[in-house]
Amino acid sequence: MRSDGYWGNILRINLYSRTYNIEIFNEDDRKKFVGGSGIGSKIILEEVPPKVDPLSEKNKIVFGVGPWQSLKTPGSAKWSVVTKSPLTKTFLDSAGSGHWASLFKRTGFDALIIEGKSDHPIYIYISHEGVFFKDAKHLWGKDTVETAKIIKKELNNRVSVLSIGPSGEICNPIACIACDGHSFAGRGGSGAVLGSKKLKAIAVYGEKEVPVYNYEVASKKALELMKKLSKEAKSNGMTKHGTPGYPPVAESIGDLPIKYWNGEKWTGAKKIGGEVYTEKLNATPLYCANCPVGCHRHVIVKEPKEFAMEGAGPEYETLALMGGSFLCSDLYAIAKANDICNRMGIDTMSTGAFVSFLAECWEKDLISRKDTDNINVSWGNGESLVKLTEKIAKLEGVGNIFRNGIRGAAKIIGKNSENFIVEVKNLDYPGHDPRCFLAMGVNYATSTRGACHERGDPSGVFYPELGMSEAPNSIDNAAEYAYIAQNISSFYNQLVICKFMIKTVGMTLTELREIFNNITGWDWDYSDMVDTGKRVFTIQRTINVLDGISKKDDTLPSKIKKAAKEGPRKGKAPVPHEKILNEYYKLRKWDSNGIPTKSAFSEVGIEKYWKYIKDNL
Repeated sequence: MRSDGYWGNILRINLYSRTYNIEIFNEDDRKKFVGGSGIGSKIILEEVPPKVDPLSEKNKIVFGVGPWQSLKTPGSAKWSVVTKSPLTKTFLDSAGSGHWASLFKRTGFDALIIEGKSDHPIYIYISHEGVFFKDAKHLWGKDTVETAKIIKKELNNRVSVLSIGPSGEICNPIACIACDGHSFAGRGGSGAVLGSKKLKAIAVYGEKEVPVYNYEVASKKALELMKKLSKEAKSNGMTKHGTPGYPPVAESIGDLPIKYWNGEKWTGAKKIGGEVYTEKLNATPLYCANCPVGCHRHVIVKEPKEFAMEGAGPEYETLALMGGSFLCSDLYAIAKANDICNRMGIDTMSTGAFVSFLAECWEKDLISRKDTDNINVSWGNGESLVKLTEKIAKLEGVGNIFRNGIRGAAKIIGKNSENFIVEVKNLDYPGHDPRCFLAMGVNYATSTRGACHERGDPSGVFYPELGMSEAPNSIDNAAEYAYIAQNISSFYNQLVICKFMIKTVGMTLTELREIFNNITGWDWDYSDMVDTGKRVFTIQRTINVLDGISKKDDTLPSKIKKAAKEGPRKGKAPVPHEKILNEYYKLRKWDSNGIPTKSAFSEVGIEKYWKYIKDNL
């Protein structure tokens, strides 16, 4: 009997024929691609044609977990979704948490492939007893919170539900996938892909026990680590305040985006984070499965009436883009706009960036009330934030100019507005400034899904096990640090583990490795982790290249090349970008145009995939 934290089973569902079959996830592939985004990337490369329309039937979407979900390990609530993005038109992986991952794993599968398209709205129920196709006509038009409640009532309250909201149904390019209405795979438009396939939701419930190599040792170490990390989360304030504790800190070190990346200081950060957030929004921790931290927030707003809401509260990234970037210190308005995004099912980061972009256009007299449905888009206007969020979610009125993302909106507005958007490959920047953490610039530029701090996080996290005794932050080591951070992050996303275990409460690679090896029996060292990170990153870049991505797309926005004149990041910028990029390419074994060479594949044991580059370029 297999005992390595896997079932060795991949479930493939065809929505057109309402059929499914079970395929083998063999040992060689398990060791090469681990799970999560790893196996998902392999499937997308092999099965989805280059330059395919992400909203066509030819696109596929893969949900994956890994060996980390075989036990109650810290941070094992994560699940990955991999597809082609309707926003960037190339590779996308995103991740959410909640309770879906462990319940899906216990149905007897390691990954799920969705292909084809239904002729009417449906949802899928996967359990340890079978796979069931359910009509979802009564759910079409419902928000993510309503959808989860209705499905739980129809099936049982123990199921966990991934769903799209009305924004996903209309294929909004920033539509996300919600888990039980409170956690989200937010970036890149995976919700629009489900919408294009008329798949409203995927409910799961499983009771099977996953076979592991050394259950006694692995479970004991997992429990010990859970207690240690829980103690640290309570000690450092993460449980009490969650990620909303960070905006004042971010502003103080120059990490917070301010005035759509134009500003240098902002006193409003103290009004939307930390103790203020917790008190004003009546915030309490909202835990995912097997989580020692509880970083999500449940919040309640009763007054003012127009912003009243109850549900999942804004996280740091939302506060950064709707708050700092838009200069909005109205916490109640941000909470309401966040709630609209959650229920409609759209990415709060891109939404905040869109609103901030409009505010800059307004300030520069590039747009007026006749362009904005008579909405006053002045900096920091909370009422306007809420109204614009509704427009963007529905792609109505001024919101419709974002039908093709920030680049599409800039093209419509024109008047040189393309020169001040902040994105990579049409994915808006998250809430961390590369002029604070210099390696973040090349990381954003080369991230395989567009600007992303979670697919490589060179922002103060360091790994002694990988030869990094401190977190470097200079131009001289920017390329190397981004390279290391991306590789290990790629491994995390294959495993699949919540990075907060490492970033915020101090899990070490040593502790992770001990549990991982006792689950799998593989006896991996740190170089194995790094190699599988490089392997999957190379696969993802190959997908990018086949979709037309090259050095021309690995860019920095003009704003990010300008150092601040005052404040904590005075005089700092991640330049010269060209020099850093060339150093990075050499580390990756890519050619001068950013194309992986044969040696990039052979050094990590996947030379057979070189054919995708060789035969298509």
